[in-house]
Amino acid sequence: MTTVSEVVDRIVMGPSWTRDDDGRFILPERSLGWAAIDWAEEHILQPDGPDAGDSWRFSKEQKRLILWWYAIDERGRFLFDRGMLRRMKGWGKDPFGAVICLIEFVGPCRFGGWDASGDPIVVPYYAACVQIAAVSGDQVKRNTMSLFPAMISPAMIREHEMDVGKEIIYAYRGRCRIELLTSSSRSTEGPRPSFILKNESQHWIASNGGDDMAEVCARNVAKSRDGAARMLAIANAHALGEGSDAELDYEAYQLHAPRFFYDSIEASPVVRDKLERLKKATDLPDAERDALRGELIGELEWCRGDSVWLDVERLLSECETPQTKLSMALRFYFNVLAAEEDRAFDRDRWAQLAKPLYKAEPRALIVAGFDGSVSNDHTALIATEVATGHQWVAGYWEPRLIDGEFRIPIAEVNAAVADLFDRYDVWRLNCDPYYWREQIDAWAGRWNTQDKKPIVSWDTTRLKQTAVALLTYHNAIMAREVTHDGDEKFTACIQNAYRQEQYFVDDNGEKMWTIRKERQDSPLKIDAAMAGMLSWEARSAAVAAGMLDKSEYAGVYFA
Repeated sequence: MTTVSEVVDRIVMGPSWTRDDDGRFILPERSLGWAAIDWAEEHILQPDGPDAGDSWRFSKEQKRLILWWYAIDERGRFLFDRGMLRRMKGWGKDPFGAVICLIEFVGPCRFGGWDASGDPIVVPYYAACVQIAAVSGDQVKRNTMSLFPAMISPAMIREHEMDVGKEIIYAYRGRCRIELLTSSSRSTEGPRPSFILKNESQHWIASNGGDDMAEVCARNVAKSRDGAARMLAIANAHALGEGSDAELDYEAYQLHAPRFFYDSIEASPVVRDKLERLKKATDLPDAERDALRGELIGELEWCRGDSVWLDVERLLSECETPQTKLSMALRFYFNVLAAEEDRAFDRDRWAQLAKPLYKAEPRALIVAGFDGSVSNDHTALIATEVATGHQWVAGYWEPRLIDGEFRIPIAEVNAAVADLFDRYDVWRLNCDPYYWREQIDAWAGRWNTQDKKPIVSWDTTRLKQTAVALLTYHNAIMAREVTHDGDEKFTACIQNAYRQEQYFVDDNGEKMWTIRKERQDSPLKIDAAMAGMLSWEARSAAVAAGMLDKSEYAGVYFA
């Protein structure tokens, strides 16, 4: 149900916002949520903030959500099989999702019959398997999984015989578990889950395996023996037209999908015009600017609901900065659905350029680009055949658990670089030196000679040089000079890249740009896009040096 305030046209969706004729919130007739709330506030700790270490306390808004999510019918069956909780950034979706996971893990969460008073008896799930699903493992470890050690009290560990690990948490000597489910493990469907939390499903798109992830989750909950397995997504407002799993959930809600729980609170439709005016108009009179800011602060206060810890003036300042694009501010802070703008590369054109059956033959003249991280971002090695401009992924690595820390496997990267030099005639390898100077120096020591120096340190922090190279790469894509192998992760990085306007301009007086992620803490990576640019810049240098005439067309199509 969607209800709209008679006063300000602000939008709420979901049963937790329904009111009776006297304006009081309507609560479900029957719910297992009362027992879940009592248990959570007795056993779970507040993970952060000034009250860190104190007993967890739900806000009134969160209590209504719990009561409706655990609402049951007269037979004891859940009213909702799946759901979506959509809220603004900073509302507390990850801690709230973690609390639900712990309730599902060892807390009272299932119907166990009726007592003498006709109230439901609430019991734990005997062999709970709670899965936290995301397209990026480091996203979940940084968000939800990192909260559990601070939320699980020593008493809870002793009572339920818990083993709290970084990727799996066990209880009762392995009978119950909380585990990660990521796009890299989507083919391993594993045990039947009792509950799945879908994390940041606005990022679940086809190019990063999000559509496959969603299908795995749906199959997993459908095969539960008692039919009581459910899944709940937590997300910010999705980008319109992107086809994300969050967008599909929204469409399901709009079509009144049965047994589907959708809950959201968002600003009024006029907020777009007000925010755009505030961001673009630099010559507004002070009184008018103050009035606009006051109205927008009121919208943010509405959107935060009971999350009164959010500093709405600070949030509005973030929305006003040029670095925060209008669509991003609308989606992440006002919880308004909006189409994205300012992507660096054209997604449709990139899709048209895929040639997955084409392979460069051994000893072909190639160049490559390398963009590396150590633990936070991903690492990519993109090769380009000089004769054809065809690009492919020669290596792509995500952080993995190594000696107790999540790191990029350096030995595998070294092996992939060596394999390129063994297989092909490598004219140049452009390397962003940030974090990788020692390894790049080692590569130079191995392959650079007095006559030939293929290993080149190419610093992407030199912004004007990088902006020129990115524009060249963008123009080559639009002119169809580039083709690629269709790799999903490469494509995802291209699609995840947004323009970051710079202070300098080109020869036509237009502001130049580099690339950035959607937001600083976004799990959507762009490393392969930067490596693709570095690789194309190396090809441009090879063409300028006359190597195009010296390279033989050697590629073939493999059926």
